[in-house]
Amino acid sequence: MRQATQSTAALAKGALNVTEDTARRLVSLTDRGPFGGFKKFISRGSMIDMAVGVVMGSAVTGVVNAIVKYFINPLIAMIGGKPDMSAMLSITFNGATISFGAILNEVINFLLVGVAVYFCVILPINKLRDVTASALAREQEDADEQAGTSVEERTLAVLEEIRDELRRSDRGPDRSPEHS
Repeated sequence: MRQATQSTAALAKGALNVTEDTARRLVSLTDRGPFGGFKKFISRGSMIDMAVGVVMGSAVTGVVNAIVKYFINPLIAMIGGKPDMSAMLSITFNGATISFGAILNEVINFLLVGVAVYFCVILPINKLRDVTASALAREQEDADEQAGTSVEERTLAVLEEIRDELRRSDRGPDRSPEHS
C-alpha cells in the first residue's frame, strides 16, 4: 500500500510540477474521506465490468435496431402491407388522439427486439460457451489420461497417505510396529 501511495505521489508530482511534500499531501487527501471511498468505488472490478457492459450494450443496441428496422419490419410490411401500424386503430376526439396502433407497434417492436437479441446474441454466445466448455473438459480428460492416473486413483493415493500418516502418529516414539 505504501509503495502504491509513493508511486501515486511521484505521478502527481510529475503531472502537477509541485514539490514532493505537496504531492504527498494531495495523495493523502484522495485516500481518505469521501474521495478515498470514491476512489475505491471506481477502481472496483464490478464497476469496471458494469462500464464495459454499458458500452457493449449500446453497441449491441445498434445491431439489434438494424436487424429490426432493415429485416424484421420489412417482413412485417410484406405480410401486413405497412411496417408501421401507428396510424391504424386511432381515435381522435376534441383534438386528442388515442392511438392503439402506436401502442401495438411498440409492443410488437419490443417483442421483435427480444427475439432478435435472443436468436442473434444470446443463443450464439450460449452455443459458443457450450462448445468451449466441452473442449476444455476434453482437454482436461486428455491431460488426466496422459498423466496416467485418474481422479479416483489420485484421491485413493492421498487417502492412503493420510491413513499411513495416522498409523505412524498413533504408534508414538516409544511404541514399536510389533506392538500395534
